[in-house]
Amino acid sequence: MRRGRRKLLWALAVPLVALAAFLVPTLWLKPWSIDHYYARVFIEFSMRHPMLLTGLGMLDGTPLDHYSDKLDDFSPEFEEKETKYLDRQIAILHSYDRTKLAPKERLSYDVLDWFLADQQQNGRFLFHDYPLNQLFGAQSEIPSFLMNTHPLKQPRDAENYLKRVARMGTAFDQVLEGVRKRESLGVIPPRFVIREVLDQMRGFVGKPPRENPLFTSFHTRTDSIPALEADARAALETRLEREIREVVYPAYQRMIAYEEGALAKATDDDGVWKLPNGDAYYDRCLQSITTTHLSADSIHALGEHEVAELQGEMRRLLASKGYPTQDLAGTLRGVMAESRFGFPPGDSGRTAILDGYQAILDDARVRVKNLFGIQPKARLEVKRVPQFKQATTPGAYYQGPSIGGKRPGVFYANLRDPAETRRPEMRTLAYHEGIPGHHFQLSIQSELTGVPFFRRVIPFTAYVEGWGLYAERLGYDFGFQRDTYDSLGALQAELFRAVRLVVDTGIHREHWTRQQAIDYMVKNTGMKEPEVVTEIERYIVMPGQACAYKVGQLELLALRERARRELGSRFDIRRFHDVVLGNGSLPLSLLDQVVNDWIQDELKRPSANQRG
Repeated sequence: MRRGRRKLLWALAVPLVALAAFLVPTLWLKPWSIDHYYARVFIEFSMRHPMLLTGLGMLDGTPLDHYSDKLDDFSPEFEEKETKYLDRQIAILHSYDRTKLAPKERLSYDVLDWFLADQQQNGRFLFHDYPLNQLFGAQSEIPSFLMNTHPLKQPRDAENYLKRVARMGTAFDQVLEGVRKRESLGVIPPRFVIREVLDQMRGFVGKPPRENPLFTSFHTRTDSIPALEADARAALETRLEREIREVVYPAYQRMIAYEEGALAKATDDDGVWKLPNGDAYYDRCLQSITTTHLSADSIHALGEHEVAELQGEMRRLLASKGYPTQDLAGTLRGVMAESRFGFPPGDSGRTAILDGYQAILDDARVRVKNLFGIQPKARLEVKRVPQFKQATTPGAYYQGPSIGGKRPGVFYANLRDPAETRRPEMRTLAYHEGIPGHHFQLSIQSELTGVPFFRRVIPFTAYVEGWGLYAERLGYDFGFQRDTYDSLGALQAELFRAVRLVVDTGIHREHWTRQQAIDYMVKNTGMKEPEVVTEIERYIVMPGQACAYKVGQLELLALRERARRELGSRFDIRRFHDVVLGNGSLPLSLLDQVVNDWIQDELKRPSANQRG
């Protein structure tokens, strides 16, 4: 018996030792396999960011859902800890022998290496941003996350919603701690940013708790939870009202008090050149966002060249319809103001706009079949931008689907004023945000197989926004537009992105004022001043981001032209799009390498005649 027990213990000990030999390095040291390292990096990162896990939606409602009642840590200590974490991860990654990896594995290595190194370099300017800003500041993004991303499908979700609302006070105190740290370093937003943030926050707390969007959204969305009894729902709403009154509103009042004091310290200088080491910070922003080494001066010149080219194309179209072309901006404003291109005011106009976008996307879904092999599985919905944030939000944006597609992708249209939406502009906007733009790119990326998970979610702005603008040009080049006016709308949208290159670098490198940038954009695009003001204010709080669109699009168009030239009759645009989308988001330098490798592989394949 004793000998049998000993054998059994040895039999159990061997796999336990093997398991320990696997788990110890996988969890704490250098994992045996680089794939396990990739998984650990993503798991560690996501475990520290519960709001990211909710956005992905993979584990919601499962036994592994430990995060749905928590918010992220917004403290400056946490931000510093994240930066130090990168140093160790880069060292571990570099300890693997890249030469022994298969080509697909090397690409994953290179993507993560580029991303970690980029984030590490950004750490030099960790406190140069503005956590409270009119566009995506914590004061609007946290409630927006709760109202639009936090799931409300079962009673447990409703309970978690309340727990997250109860944690908003701590989250905002952490944000304020970070804002104060930035102030001590000489990083204070321009005066207009503080004023607009104050307007947002005062509006948010300027109504009874039961009329606050956090409450009204909860009340509406819990209608769809069949298992939530009426008495239980009423009790939850009573608790929610108390949390808003006793936790949320006091937290906003603390931020309001701080911002009121910050007004006296702020200036009207808008560019980041005013910040400590501001020029180096802007160079870093451009490198990180465009994933290139293009200088601010070269981007400024590129923008001026693209503006001239697109304006020439638009003048030819206008002349073909008998319009004067000397004052291009004035003519464009006149054309777009024609009554046939507008919508009625109020909710009837809003409904017509949403229906119009849906019809455009339904048509695009059919048209793209000849241009793409890979198609996303995730659904796409069209919704209006939440009303509480529409005043300072641009015309539209896209929110990707959850991993697995339970939550669809959403194209959000800003319907604050139906008069701002003009019919000739709608198609190209729908192509950019929806099909074949962001919805195709982000959904296909989230559905990738055979790659480390981080490849399904990692973002590179020049690739993502470059693809959105490339999708607009694709619709223009392949006849998606119905008439000359739709084509004018497409060119005006592209001109708008070319102008961005000029004004972003103008503000942050050339010391342009906010008004100078507004005047340049109004003069060169034909857009109305209220729209332009929102855009310019966006560029001021997101230095460099506006440059990603055109830089990325031009790279994609250059790669397509190179492939067409080198492959000749072998070129198939569907295969080109599949290789661009089928590898997920990439830095432009790695995308160039991937496309070049694909071209060489295509040249080695037998041609159609040879196969016949």
